[in-house]
Amino acid sequence: MQLPVRPVLPGFRPDPSVCRVGDVYYLANSSFEYAPGVPIHRSTDLRTWEHLGHALDRPAQLPLEGVSASGGILAPTLRHHDGRFWMISTLLVGEPRMFLVTAEDAAGPWSDPVWIPDALGIDPDLAWDEDGTCLLTWTRFGEGIVQTVLDPRTGTLLTERRRLWQGTGGKFPEGPHLYRIGAFWYLLIAEGGTERGHAVTIARGPSPSGPFEACPGNPILTARGSDAPVQSTGHADLVRCPDGTWAMVYLGVRPRGSSPEWHVLGRETFACEVRWSEGWPGPAEPIQPDAAPAFTEHLTETGQLLPPSWVAPGAFPADVLKATDRGRRLTATGGPAFVGRRQEHLYLRARATVVTDGPAGGPGGSGGLELRIDARHAVRVEVTDGRVRAVARIGAAHAVLGEAAVTEATASGGTTLELRVVPHSAATPFGTDMGPDEIVAGLHGTEGFRELGRIDGRYLSTEVAAGMTGRTVGLTCSEGEVLFRSFTYSGADDPEALDGR
Repeated sequence: MQLPVRPVLPGFRPDPSVCRVGDVYYLANSSFEYAPGVPIHRSTDLRTWEHLGHALDRPAQLPLEGVSASGGILAPTLRHHDGRFWMISTLLVGEPRMFLVTAEDAAGPWSDPVWIPDALGIDPDLAWDEDGTCLLTWTRFGEGIVQTVLDPRTGTLLTERRRLWQGTGGKFPEGPHLYRIGAFWYLLIAEGGTERGHAVTIARGPSPSGPFEACPGNPILTARGSDAPVQSTGHADLVRCPDGTWAMVYLGVRPRGSSPEWHVLGRETFACEVRWSEGWPGPAEPIQPDAAPAFTEHLTETGQLLPPSWVAPGAFPADVLKATDRGRRLTATGGPAFVGRRQEHLYLRARATVVTDGPAGGPGGSGGLELRIDARHAVRVEVTDGRVRAVARIGAAHAVLGEAAVTEATASGGTTLELRVVPHSAATPFGTDMGPDEIVAGLHGTEGFRELGRIDGRYLSTEVAAGMTGRTVGLTCSEGEVLFRSFTYSGADDPEALDGR
């Protein structure tokens, strides 16, 4: 079994769920505390994907007030039934609450949520029996995988819940998906935890309620205990292709550095073909894009729309970032503000030109560029009180990596800041000092780039920060208002491809 080494959707895009309508595939991912929520992508080959938008694109659908890091939207299921798209998920703000939204077009508009107050747990799945009965299957804490009949119009549970399967003994049996394939109903789940023990297991039975018989070859997909470059593989979803064959999407991570290694981009979406043997599915040939060239995204001070891939934690970008005729103005309201995009490449250069003077001669602010896992694990280079500072936050530890004065000439046109993710400079991979990468913070002046400081990238990894997301990079304002004249993201998996950018 040779699994793919390149994701079909790179960067923090976990918990993929896929369906097909005609010749087109549609895919949804978890978005956690970021808004808009649940990105939707479209493809005709499972290798290359177009971002259509989000299933949760307005505050009425996605109340995030009080959300914590790695809270918010967990593990959606995307299905197409009776001429409509259905997306069901869990909102974790305080207590978890399940809901579903629907749309005639996956690009939207999507409906307001139908809440399901009596289904406590996470990772809901929708399936329909031959007579149109809607089956809700989910993970209930302490009980494993459970199921009931759902009225999808009202969110009412129509039967008592029943236990279906507890998996093969791995921790956290979760992420169920139920399919009718031939004479059997198949129940696909994840277990082992979404860390290095992650795995995909499957069972089948004569009805959607079982009884379920475990596949003798379980787990059907895992990288645990191997030296594969992609680890933590699990949380899969099956889809039938137009030619009658099958494929699977699943999440995985790309750890790097000295043992025990660190992953920084979050859980990404991978795909493979499926081969059936004696009535059981398993991974076959990899589905992956060709190695991609360097990528650049550039935002100017003109009326260019913010790309749909841009998100904000706990708020919609439009709530804090406003377009003006001079650029985009970011305001810290009730605390620091951040708006950015996922880090999708192993190496990057992000650059922004910032003006901290307030509008119409008013008081200015403090802000600049930030690379983060969450608010407590981030590297920021910012302009404040006439100085540029590079600051690292690692939990409760805060450190100024370096600083410099803003010259009057630079300040008049804005200060250009830069964050770089570069290969680690440790001399040997066999010591403990080889992290996954290094993060470099600095500014641009008349003599070019000036480095203010750098830090080992392991401190902005999931293994250090914990949680369910990955790195994002973008604009930050810690106080007042800050005007951004431009922003550029350049990324590549080959660091040499970024030379001169």
